[in-house]
Amino acid sequence: MTSPSEQRIVDDPEQVVVRDKRRIDPQSGALREPAAVPPEGTASAAGAAVPEDDRVAELTADLQRVSAEYANYRKRVERDRVAVVEMATAGLLAGLLPVLDDVDRARQHGDLTGGFAAVGEALEALTAKLGLERFGAVGEPFDPSVHEALLQAEPDPTATVAVCAEVFSPGFRLAGGRVLRPARVSVAEPGAAAAAAAEQ
Repeated sequence: MTSPSEQRIVDDPEQVVVRDKRRIDPQSGALREPAAVPPEGTASAAGAAVPEDDRVAELTADLQRVSAEYANYRKRVERDRVAVVEMATAGLLAGLLPVLDDVDRARQHGDLTGGFAAVGEALEALTAKLGLERFGAVGEPFDPSVHEALLQAEPDPTATVAVCAEVFSPGFRLAGGRVLRPARVSVAEPGAAAAAAAEQ
């Protein structure tokens, strides 16, 4: 129930509406009946009626958007975690490459015996388990993306493409293909007869 002054203010939309929400009437001291509250979802803040289906559709769209954002966040966090692990592994293995070179040189000179042999084999097994792969062998085709040419060798009459004639130090890469160190090699170009045959 509105007073005449309230009614006049309500009729004029430019005026501010003031409602007396006190539970006790200040003039009579009697307890007032609570005002009827419209059911939830039937009126918006502006006072216009909002159908229940529209409200459900709006909330469903909000939920789907938040779910998609969370799924994208989880994927990004997982991708970042994998990248950090890969970078840390690559850094560790790159630091161990000189040690692996020393183990390999000791093996070539026959000094890899006794307890040192067990340590060397354990180190090589551990690096292989972490995904380290050795590459670079005599006779394999020269690939400038994974080989570093240090010398030009005599042409190879049996080769049809440039090949690695000698390997000065092997290359290493991770199992995913990331090269930690290129193989240092000498390159032999194909012989004149082989090159002419390849062109024909």
